[in-house]
Amino acid sequence: MLVAPSVLSADFGRLARDVAAICDAGCDLVHVDVMDGHFVPNLTIGPVVVSAIAAAATKPLDIHLMVENNTFFVDLFAPLKPGYISFHIEEEKNPHRLVQYIRSLGIKPAIVLNPHTPPEAVEFLLPYLDMVLIMSVNPGFGGQKFIDVYEKIRRLRSLRDRINPGCLIEVDGGVTDENIRALEAAGVDVCVAGSFVFKHAEGFKTAIDILRG
Repeated sequence: MLVAPSVLSADFGRLARDVAAICDAGCDLVHVDVMDGHFVPNLTIGPVVVSAIAAAATKPLDIHLMVENNTFFVDLFAPLKPGYISFHIEEEKNPHRLVQYIRSLGIKPAIVLNPHTPPEAVEFLLPYLDMVLIMSVNPGFGGQKFIDVYEKIRRLRSLRDRINPGCLIEVDGGVTDENIRALEAAGVDVCVAGSFVFKHAEGFKTAIDILRG
């Protein structure tokens, strides 16, 4: 299990410190939620703050776009050379074109599915993807309760194993020690965790180690 702490739950007054600390604690990716106040009813961070995150991180950035006008935001963040950029299929009229464009920039493309979107929505795109992110909360805010997406993950894993076994399955939303092993059994390769990591009583490393298993 790869672990991608979500910096949305970090202390933004000490953001560089927290980003460096999760990397030192052994995370695999640094998950960055970018929200524009239009696709979701929340507004988070832009290129100035993400640049500061990139400067503090020693692990690849995993940038999750929750925005309208995806290509505009891809162009904003591509110079930071993140490991992954993911966008919501619900918002993109030409997902295959955008996937190809992200890859042409030397970045691994990923697509996100909201809780109500079936995994079959990305079946035709699976050959071209490095990761699919399944939301287990409604996007827009941290700290929400987990929505049961186990069967959806299993269906995606079946498609993935048949079409593109190298494509990772990521889950984001309400991930804790109480559901991580069930998510792993369903087929999750990468977990995004915000509150569980940044608010864990025993520190970042303990939380990351628990999720990794």
